[in-house]
Amino acid sequence: MSARPPLALVLVSPDPTRLRAALALARAEVALGSAARIFLQGEAAALLRPPIRAPQDAAWQAAGEPTLADLLDAALDDGVTISLCQSGLAMAGMDARDLDSRIALTGPVAFLAAAGPDIRLLSL
Repeated sequence: MSARPPLALVLVSPDPTRLRAALALARAEVALGSAARIFLQGEAAALLRPPIRAPQDAAWQAAGEPTLADLLDAALDDGVTISLCQSGLAMAGMDARDLDSRIALTGPVAFLAAAGPDIRLLSL
């Protein structure tokens, strides 16, 4: 593991462009040898409702980039920790059983506690 402090990203709005940015930044942090985690709070939880997709997916694919679903899968494969707000899950009318099993349900206190005292915290 690198000497870089872990990166923690919090998404608070259901904007797929922000999720895409968070996933890309988190993967970059992991590539640099550090840890990264993403927390989708409140309304942002709806972004993980299956099937995961973004209106810009076709444009990203045309540019040679992955879809939002493929980027999420790659981030999880890379070891990015992704957690979802339990209240947001309920607000979105989602069922936890429909989520990828690698996504954890948590709250803000548990997310920050797991991130540790030396995190770099960004909100998107």
